[in-house]
Amino acid sequence: MKVDIVVPTLGESVTEATVAKWLKNVGDSVAADEPLVELETDKVSLEVPAPSAGKLSEILASDGADVLVGAVLGNLDETAATAVEQLEPAQKEAGSSVVFPELAPSQILSPAVRKLVDENGLDSAKILATGAKGQITKGDVLAFMKKSSDSKPASASQPLAKAAAKQVTVAPDLVGELPPRAEDPRGEERVRMSRLRQIIAQRLKQAQNTAAILTTYNECRMDTLMALRSEYRDAFEKKHGVRLGFLSFFVKAAIIALKEIPAVNAEIYGDEVIYKNYYDVGVAVGTPQGLVVPVVRDADKMSFAEIENTIADYGRRARDGKLTINEMTGGTFTISNGGVYGSLMSMPILNPPQSGILGMHTIQKRPIAVDGNVEIGSMMYLALSYDHRIVDGREAVTFLVRMKEVLEDPQRLLIDV
Repeated sequence: MKVDIVVPTLGESVTEATVAKWLKNVGDSVAADEPLVELETDKVSLEVPAPSAGKLSEILASDGADVLVGAVLGNLDETAATAVEQLEPAQKEAGSSVVFPELAPSQILSPAVRKLVDENGLDSAKILATGAKGQITKGDVLAFMKKSSDSKPASASQPLAKAAAKQVTVAPDLVGELPPRAEDPRGEERVRMSRLRQIIAQRLKQAQNTAAILTTYNECRMDTLMALRSEYRDAFEKKHGVRLGFLSFFVKAAIIALKEIPAVNAEIYGDEVIYKNYYDVGVAVGTPQGLVVPVVRDADKMSFAEIENTIADYGRRARDGKLTINEMTGGTFTISNGGVYGSLMSMPILNPPQSGILGMHTIQKRPIAVDGNVEIGSMMYLALSYDHRIVDGREAVTFLVRMKEVLEDPQRLLIDV
């Protein structure tokens, strides 16, 4: 019996995904709930399990294909599993093994490879296979065609150019229709943009196109905060089981400023401004796949330890691609810490539909004037990018000054002044 492998529900507002990679090949036997294929959305990566035991009989959506929720990714043959189950007792009783004839891996072609082979009238038996399990990849086909074209007239290479153009068209919705581009003989590598990277590009461009983004800067002396952190770091970690970082102080300071300047915590919706009386702070986390922004919900109700634990957990799971869609949905304000990479100053870009994002930067010792004297202070530049359609310059500057006051005298956090 044939069973469809379908794209599961991906979460609120997420209707499309990209097939990142198949974890099984056509002809492989699989157990029920065994991961079959990995999908990538603009928010998370997730594995689709086998709906039942059987043999993967067909792949309908190859790696890199865009698929909608409910679309059929491939098929399982349940009868293969039943045949094996029925055979095993007989094998044990007879004390012998039975060998089933199987196709060689190079004879099993994915839909994309099969289409390329058929379109160009190729003999797959002549193509050198370099796939993980001896299968022919699209790259193998293109390499074979290129090698064959070297000994043919120039006109014979047209199918190759056509096939290559189909393979390397990247995110046309981002860049529009692209003219044919010749490959540089010195060597290039073309890699299709991941769905996450495409969505990041779309949203950054959306922010630039729709919001009136301005950035204001200030600097903050970190010596007192660093001394406080150093004094209580060991006791904090011993009691709460998590490292005391700087982010919890910045989240707390940002919430004080957001309460005083509510426009920075608001968003524009049509011709209305929505002021939010809750504080869901997004914390930007860099991963090998791109930037993700998990949200610390109701951060104003959390302790330092709860904030640090939440951020640490998000960081670990972000690197493993294990964050859920719900954890990266929403957010009223974002904090991005470019300082961990050594950034001295930058202009963060808004995370739509939010109206404000704070950029933290590296701490650097610099000479500063204090009461007419020159001192060496541990300084950090702060940057607030804001949507000038809703946040006035006076409000943005006041917001940063308020954060500076709280961070330079962190005891204010204890008594909320």
